[in-house]
Formats: sequence, C-alpha cells, structure tokens
Amino acid sequence: MKLLAIESSCDETAAAVVENGRHVLSSVINSQMEEHRQYGGVVPEIASRRHTENIIAVTQKALNDASVCLEEIDGIAVTYAPGLIGALLVGVNFAKGLVLATQKPLIPVHHIRGHIAANYIAHPELEPPFLCLVVSGGHSHLIEVLGYTKFRIIGRTRDDAAGEAFDKAARAMGFPYPGGVFLDQAARQGDPSVYKLPRPKVEGSPYDFSFSGLKTAVVNLLHNASQKGETVEINNLAASFQQAVVEILSSRFLAAAEQFGYKKLVIAGGVSANSGLRKRMEDECKRRGYALYQPPLSLCGDNAAMIGAQGYYEFLAGHTAGLDLNGVASLPIDAE
Repeated sequence: MKLLAIESSCDETAAAVVENGRHVLSSVINSQMEEHRQYGGVVPEIASRRHTENIIAVTQKALNDASVCLEEIDGIAVTYAPGLIGALLVGVNFAKGLVLATQKPLIPVHHIRGHIAANYIAHPELEPPFLCLVVSGGHSHLIEVLGYTKFRIIGRTRDDAAGEAFDKAARAMGFPYPGGVFLDQAARQGDPSVYKLPRPKVEGSPYDFSFSGLKTAVVNLLHNASQKGETVEINNLAASFQQAVVEILSSRFLAAAEQFGYKKLVIAGGVSANSGLRKRMEDECKRRGYALYQPPLSLCGDNAAMIGAQGYYEFLAGHTAGLDLNGVASLPIDAE
C-alpha cells in the first residue's frame, strides 16, 4: 500500500511516499529555517504563506522521486494536529483537494504519533508495546505505546517543553535560532560541573516534567553576571544546562520503565537528535540490558515520511476522515 503523506505543522513543508508503513520511496522537505532565523523563532503568518507557496512543488517532487503518479497512490495521509493552526490548514486543505480529485481515502495523522512512527522506518523489527520518550520543541511526553494506534500518557511537561527550553536558553546564551543544535555543539566542548543548575520536579507527579525554572535559572545567571561585570564561559554553561535537561529526561524515562516493566525503550522527536541525550540513554540501556531504539538524525525533525508510516497503521485501524476534516492546534496523542 502506497501512501502520499503531507506534513505542514510548523515551518517545514514536507511530502513523502511511503509503502506499507516501513519503506520510504521518497521524502522531500522544504525548510523555512533561514527565513525565520532573522526573527529568532517561527513567525506563524510567514510559515503559513510559505507552505501555500511551496506545497505543490514539494508534493510533485515527492511523487516524481518515488516514480509514481497520483493514480498509483492508495491514500493521502496528512498531519491535522497538533501544530500552528494556519500551517496545519494549508496541509489539510491541500490534502482534501487531492482526495476530492482522486477519490482516494483521507487519513488524518497526529503529529506526535508520526514522530514515534519514524522509528518504524528506521527499525523494521520494532513493534509495540514499548515505552517512548517524545521530546521536541513543543512536546515532552512519556508514553506507553500499547499498539500502533493505542497510546497512554504517563508523564508530560507542565510548562516548557524540552526543545523550547533548549531554544530559549540558547537564545539567552547568544546562539542563533534554532538554538538547540548550537547549544549541543558548545556543550561538547564544555565542563558540565562548572555551573550548578536546578533539576525541577513536579510534586506528586514523578513522571511529569518542568523546564521553565531551569531555563529561568540560566537567564538569571547570565543577567547577574552581566550586572556584576563577570564573564560567563558559555561552553561550560551550555554543558551544565544540557546535562541538567538530559538527567531530568533520562531519570524519569528509566524510572517509568522500571515501574511499568518495559525493557524496550524508544526516543522520538526533534530533541532525540541531541548528542547528550542519545549517549546517556545508550549507556544506561546497555548497563540495564534494555533495548533502545532511536531515529537517525534525518528522521528526528519534522518530515512527511513519519506521517506516511503512521498513516498506514491508522488506515489499517479504520481511521479515515471525510472532507470536513479540520486542523486542530492542540490535541492529546491518545484522543480518539
């Protein structure tokens, strides 16, 4: 079964052709990163306009690269939630137009489910159930993946997501947008023991996350040093911050695995590209005898291949939509 997948939830216009949920025939991504960098973050109105301008060409290239035409496609999968509402609507309405023209099934896909499914592409042997840590710019979740379309949230962020905290702390340190990758590079050259930063916890919710206080601690440290005329060694601060985030994420992930009896662990989302997190989880899982699955760097960020992968399993579960499908800015992963 070949699916054409569309992804436009933020600032990447992406299309892909995926066969049977595991085999990527093509994957095309048009990134707006350079344009948004001058503003220090994604400008929703600009993102929506660029999606409108790029989506036809991106989709045509995905079909061409896969050497298929629309008539050979068995269904159209599209990200409908969560994300920037204007950006989502571009992809959803474009997909509905294709469905109206071809009479193919329309398959709505939750963006975070797609990030998890990126691992099905990278690891053909991976099957549920497993425990997954989803970490991205807008989401930090601990999720029991009970089936391909059945999920249970056991932990989530109460404020900033991990990726959001990375970007905000990186901006305070003077790194360009998106700051997470630059902070990661600086952290590899720094000493994480130099600056003592907090590890916030949520009282009564051992698997929930809170990163706002950690981000604020970095901002205050930089501000206080500036007021006193002191120099902050940015590489060391980056290393200290990254170590704090990695410890928070990995400690809750591993504690949940032990409590719920999981020895198969999966990481997904943009922050799964972070070198500190990947190494910590590799070391900890090796020590415990756990199986760890991580997407390659090419599948960590937003892409349409992961939407096509999850779309296949949504279709098998009977999850299709009509032309009244709408974009949804915020929606839990376990919503039916």
